[in-house]
Amino acid sequence: MNVLKDNLSTYWEGFLGTVRLTVYSSLLALVLGFVTASFRVAPVASLRLFGTAWVTVLRNTPLTLLFFAVLLGLPRFGLVLPFEVFAVLALGCYTSAFICEVLRSGINTVPTGQGEAARSLGMNFRQTLSLVVLPQAFRSVIPPVGSTLIALAKNSAIAGAFSVTELLGTYKTINELGYNIVWTFAWIAVGYLIITLGISALFHLLERTWGLAR
Repeated sequence: MNVLKDNLSTYWEGFLGTVRLTVYSSLLALVLGFVTASFRVAPVASLRLFGTAWVTVLRNTPLTLLFFAVLLGLPRFGLVLPFEVFAVLALGCYTSAFICEVLRSGINTVPTGQGEAARSLGMNFRQTLSLVVLPQAFRSVIPPVGSTLIALAKNSAIAGAFSVTELLGTYKTINELGYNIVWTFAWIAVGYLIITLGISALFHLLERTWGLAR
């Protein structure tokens, strides 16, 4: 317990850093995932091509490499932002590819007759997707979206290697003070457990409220 009590402020700062990264990156991933999933099922070939390319490239790129590309590459083009913002961009864009595929799988579970009925009522693609298809698809993808965001929370640990304040990076400061490394990592693990259990509880509540009965 001495490790935790003596370094509570350090742990708390790292915990809040991980929470911020998770929340902001999740919001970005959900927005980009929704847009890309819309492109993937759009009737316009160029949009489908862009959506496919986005998912293919990001899903097959190591996250660490994407961090290097964003944090070291974008400043070369004159885009200079705080490292935490760059980390949110890397995490959000990377996770959006997985969110996109989850949403697309949910869209594919909606019977085609639903879309045809909407079009027969005079709805265009945007109205059909937003008012008919996605509300039904959302109900079936709540659990996998939650699992994807839990993975995002754990992936945020990579940001610590790029001078971003987050939970895993606290071990460096604490280890330099001579504390037991095993207990240092044990309390870090507890912090991640709190975050992931919080996300799990939130999506369990969403599933009970809006999810499909199984």
